[in-house]
This record gives sequence, structure tokens and C-alpha cells, in this order.
Amino acid sequence: MEYRDLSSNPVAVVLQLVGAKWKILVVKNLLVKEMRFSELKKKLGCTSKVLAACLKEMEDDGLVIREESENKNNCVEYYLTDIGYTLKPVIDSMQKWGQEYKKLRKLMEKYNNQEMK
Repeated sequence: MEYRDLSSNPVAVVLQLVGAKWKILVVKNLLVKEMRFSELKKKLGCTSKVLAACLKEMEDDGLVIREESENKNNCVEYYLTDIGYTLKPVIDSMQKWGQEYKKLRKLMEKYNNQEMK
């Protein structure tokens, strides 16, 4: 995506770049370590077609680097760029919020079930 195609709203920019379910999960996994295509596919559980499209878009957007290794039978590995690594606080915040939401949702359902009795 070119600069001129980015939204003027900063939150919308984040959604443009990693708003798709698989893209944010690719970032989450690549924050841990670089991975081969097959490793990512196995971790995420998405189709090859979807993953290939996500990785290509993320590479075009400067978030991911695709590196071919000549010494490993033409193995291709993916890793985050420096810009990609700047998404770590976003992922950490999402992780924290998701955990809190699950706790609150559980409490809410427990409370609602007690009221129905």
C-alpha cells in the first residue's frame, strides 16, 4: 500500500495494514521467531492461498521480509522488519484486553445465570 492510499485516521491505518484476522496473527507469531511458510500455515490453520496473499501484502507494506535461503534446499523464511516489530505494543495491548474481556464476560454470564434462577 502506498503512502497516498493510507487513511488520514491513524486507527484506520492500523486496520488497513493488519486489520485482517490472519495478518495480526502472522505478526504475533513472527514476534516470537522467524518462520517458514509451512510453520506459519500450521500455527495459524489457514489455507495456503490466504496465507500467501497476507504475506505478500505485508511484504509490500514493509512489515515482513521474505528471505530465500540457498543452503536449505531453497527454503523461504519470513520475519518482521523493524517497522513490523513496532507492532509489538499493539499486540501486547490486544492480548491484555482480550484476557480482561474473557474474565469480564465470564463474570457477566455467571451473574446473569444466577439472576435467572
